[in-house]
Amino acid sequence: MPATAVVAGFITLWLAITSFDGLVADDYYKQGLAINQTLAKVVAARDSGLVGTVKFNSEEVGVVLESKVGVALPERLFLTLAHPTKSGMDQKFVLERRDGRYSGVVDTAITSAHWKVLLEDESRTWRLSGSAFLPTETEVRLDSADLKPVD
Repeated sequence: MPATAVVAGFITLWLAITSFDGLVADDYYKQGLAINQTLAKVVAARDSGLVGTVKFNSEEVGVVLESKVGVALPERLFLTLAHPTKSGMDQKFVLERRDGRYSGVVDTAITSAHWKVLLEDESRTWRLSGSAFLPTETEVRLDSADLKPVD
């Protein structure tokens, strides 16, 4: 029995050293300080009445963006797919506006996970966010009226 406990202890030590779960942010304090900026982005999206529909397929990601009357839409959007546990798997897209629709190329296959979807303008003054289980869900609606001012 004591030898089994020693072997199990070494196996546990080896697992603790060789595996990295990536769940804790190294810069949690800085992230906490940035919450006010995030809140301002959510409020700006809500004030502009922004609603986005994001469509995914294996080659392209497209966005249709609507706003209140008189609110100018940007020529370029930034879309981030944030993996729930592994930041190294996050994907970023630059979407160009053509014929009232934004689109960009998918370079890397999107793995199956419950992704956080973030949509921002190029000056990063507003943000829409939501979540989707990709690649099962192919369309996600991001409505600023549904947003809670929390990141």
